[in-house]
Amino acid sequence: MAKIKSYRVEARADDAFKVTVQTGEHVLQVDQPLFAGGANTGATPIDHLFAALAGCIATTARIMAKQKKLNLNGMDISVEGSLDLDIISGKNSDTRPGLAGITVTMSLDSDIPDGEQARFIEELQKRCPVYDTLAGATPIELAVV
Repeated sequence: MAKIKSYRVEARADDAFKVTVQTGEHVLQVDQPLFAGGANTGATPIDHLFAALAGCIATTARIMAKQKKLNLNGMDISVEGSLDLDIISGKNSDTRPGLAGITVTMSLDSDIPDGEQARFIEELQKRCPVYDTLAGATPIELAVV
């Protein structure tokens, strides 16, 4: 039988760009930088998205390493991508508003042999929920109540 865990966050936006997100016991701040009209009280939504991806990759890799009894001392993960800010500001509608692509660069501090690293990363991509959510076509329903 599948072991299913549901997730939920609650968010409250103020009259500017600041959004306070409650996720269980933790509070996250989402905001825009000063140059974009925000107060810079938190990371941007894209920053949080990239942090979620890097965090999930690291967590999944750690779980896999423990299961396979591999020595994984640490990881360095870089996530980057770009988007057209003119789209979100309404100045351009010629393309989609999302990221043009996401590049993840990862360095493992481990004793995983080079020949096994490729298989490890391939399995990581198949097991990481955030990676799969972003890489796949996950349906999103937006309801206004």
